[in-house]
This record gives sequence, C-alpha cells and structure tokens, in this order.
Amino acid sequence: MELERLDRILAGSGRYTRSQARAVIAAGAVTVDGVPVRRPEAKVSRASAVQAEGRDVDTDRFVYYMMNKPAGYLSSTEDGAYPAVTGLLPPELRARGLFPVGRLDADVTGLLLLTDDGTLAHRIAAPRSAVPKTYEVLADGPMTAEHAALLAAGVTMPDGTAYRPAVLETDDADPCRCRVTVTEGRFHEVKNLIAACGRRVTAMSRRSVGALVLDKMLMPGGIKKLTEEEISRVFRDFI
Repeated sequence: MELERLDRILAGSGRYTRSQARAVIAAGAVTVDGVPVRRPEAKVSRASAVQAEGRDVDTDRFVYYMMNKPAGYLSSTEDGAYPAVTGLLPPELRARGLFPVGRLDADVTGLLLLTDDGTLAHRIAAPRSAVPKTYEVLADGPMTAEHAALLAAGVTMPDGTAYRPAVLETDDADPCRCRVTVTEGRFHEVKNLIAACGRRVTAMSRRSVGALVLDKMLMPGGIKKLTEEEISRVFRDFI
C-alpha cells in the first residue's frame, strides 16, 4: 500500500495549511492509529486512523458529497446576482477545493454532486458519458402524451441545437407536473425541451444522477458524504 507524508495528508484534508500541519504534528497533537507521531515527514497509509487535536482527519485522497441545492445559489462562481453554492460548505471543504459537478441554474434545486476529483467530475458531466439525470418539473400548462412522444423522438430547436431523445413522464394527479430524464445535461436543456412543447418551466428540481437518488432526509443546503458504493450508483448500468 502506498505511503505518503503525514503533513501532506493533513494539509490535503483542508483543515490545515502545509505549515500548520507541520506545526501541529511537531507539537505532538497528531496520532496515527492511536500512536503519537511528531515527524511531519513520517510516511503513513491513508487507510490509517489519523487524529489531529482530538478530531478525526479525513484521509481520503478524493471526497464526494451530495448536496440538496437550494434556490438562489449558482453551482459555479458568483456572478454578482447570486452567491456560489460552495459558500454553503464548511470551511475545511472549501479549503480542500470542492467544486460542483455540472451546472444547476440559480432557480433549480435538488441533487448536486461536489468533489475534488476532476477526472470523475468530467466523466459524470461529459455528454458522451450519457449519464441520465432526472428532474421533477412544474410547467405553466398541462404536459401530455404528445409532448412525451415529441421528446422521445429528439428535439431540434429553431437555432439548430439538436437534443438527444429524452424521457418525459406525465403526472396523472397534476398534469402540469412531469419528470424529465436527459442524458446530455447541456445548458438549459430541460428548459429548452419544455419550451419546445409550448410550455415554460416554473419550477424544477433534480432528483437523480444515474442511479444515485437525492436523499429525502437532506434539507435544502444540507450535504452528505458519499461512500464508494454510493458514488458507483452514478454509473451503474449506464457506463
């Protein structure tokens, strides 16, 4: 198993800078598997249990979080009108450099993945990966079986933008509500597809990415760390 410098692992957790990590180690405030370690250059395994100043240290090389994104935040950098969703993260995760996977507009809520793993983020977001993403949509008029057939055939917008076939499921209890599943996740894709049906989106929430479903217990703005098994659901049966 690969071994790495203890100060690097501590700094990578987002709780300390590299110099702070060296100082806290030298002060005897760090243990590895219950044993105090005072040398910043000591080589340890990421599988070890590391504590610093009495708190567990996240030793994972990459981390993955699910957020229930609230309205009023951008899943990108701030633009002056709306704050960035990363501002909702605790300081150590911001320091670690977590970023959103893909984009949700300020008015769109629901499942948002955040990670510091650029390779996996690109794999999820790339249209060619065809990872399905499902949204609950409220439109300003009834959605019908004819609309579902239109999206299933693939839609080409007046400007020539062509979208892959998408799945629209109507709601018998409320004809203005539907679920839309797309496999590209392009800019404003769902809103444009609904517009092609002669309707306008008035509310939208992403419920799943691949086979990973938004945790119903997560409040808006809440986050949950994902296990390897959970993140694998994104690709299950699709890649």
